[in-house]
Amino acid sequence: MIHRVLHKRRLLMGLLWLILLSSFCQIAFASSEYRLSKGQTLYVPVYSNIFSAPKKVPFNLATILSIRNTDMSNPINIIAADYYDTKGKLVRKYYQKSITLAPLESTDIFIPEEDTTGGTGANFIVKWNSQKEVNVPIIESVMIGMKSGQGISFVSPGQEIKETAR
Repeated sequence: MIHRVLHKRRLLMGLLWLILLSSFCQIAFASSEYRLSKGQTLYVPVYSNIFSAPKKVPFNLATILSIRNTDMSNPINIIAADYYDTKGKLVRKYYQKSITLAPLESTDIFIPEEDTTGGTGANFIVKWNSQKEVNVPIIESVMIGMKSGQGISFVSPGQEIKETAR
């Protein structure tokens, strides 16, 4: 019995390492060509919690949505950072009016571990623009959790999407 539990624990840890490794590989092997844009709409995956063990025990996670202006000369405007739950329902709008990030400036939004309203399929829709073509910003979510001495952390990069009317 104990051997079976240890085996399942090793499988789970291996799976978590695979998830972490695939996240870092996506970043490490990203295109070496730089991209310029005057604006984008991005879908950013977020996980309020993940499940562990065969009984689907929830493991709550804190989230940081990180928005980084990577342009060295020009500001960008963050028009929206809207948080949606697993069912696609709007949970919260974080900016009532746009904010400007100066060259190389960053901002973030923090969702605490106790806030599980988003669920396992939560996401942000982030919209930004600029008057000039600029280096595309880095917009990603970082999830972090700690329980019984075990820590989990991983990154979900934003994905550009085509905006359609709802």
